[in-house]
Amino acid sequence: MGLLTGKTAVVTGAARGIGKAIALKYASEGANIAFTDLIIDENAENTVKELEAFGVKAKGYASNAAVFEEAARVVAEIHKDFGSIDILVNNAGITRDGLMMRMSEQQWDMVINVNLKSAFNFIHACTPIMMRQKQGSIINMASVVGVHGNAGQANYAASKAGMIALAKSIAQELGSRGIRANAIAPGFIMTDMTASLSEEVKTEWAKKIPLRRGGTPQDVADVATFLASDLSSYVSGQVIQVDGGMNM
Repeated sequence: MGLLTGKTAVVTGAARGIGKAIALKYASEGANIAFTDLIIDENAENTVKELEAFGVKAKGYASNAAVFEEAARVVAEIHKDFGSIDILVNNAGITRDGLMMRMSEQQWDMVINVNLKSAFNFIHACTPIMMRQKQGSIINMASVVGVHGNAGQANYAASKAGMIALAKSIAQELGSRGIRANAIAPGFIMTDMTASLSEEVKTEWAKKIPLRRGGTPQDVADVATFLASDLSSYVSGQVIQVDGGMNM
């Protein structure tokens, strides 16, 4: 359909999972793709080839998104290589679950740094470019636990709630410059991480979801495409739950 033809998208943590699904969907819609991951290994190189098969420019960049200086360096390199940055998807994230009483400071700091600080780092680096362009779309990958909370995931929930508030704040700050910011809050999505769960656990999860199934990375990628494209040109400061109607 070419909804993103001529645009350049930066997707953090996109060598696999939801990030990869978003990158592939964007490429299929004509966007050039710059993605980051901790290392650019064989898996990441294969992702580049899959993206290039759509006839777009694609490149992977090794970067620890949680380090301010690294994010700034990579964004500058991407801008030099691609000439513009029109879409930013802050997807990099980890979990280090545990009950609050047993959670270590390291568990808390790691999740906040990778999930939330990385989003700040990339937004901080990309917004001057978008401001000069007078347009841009920022998408923060949050989670339903950032909306509703979840026992045993206080650190993860706090980081994802922060992603939502960050998007809403940026939407207010930069809307006059033509920059939109939104958040996506996926629910139970079938990825490599959830694939290790037993069928019994998956069945129990499905019973809690009105649509009676887990979501797919493609379900999330479709919403991310809407938010990146001109179809959502009057949508900003919103959080869209992609959860099959699940209420946690």
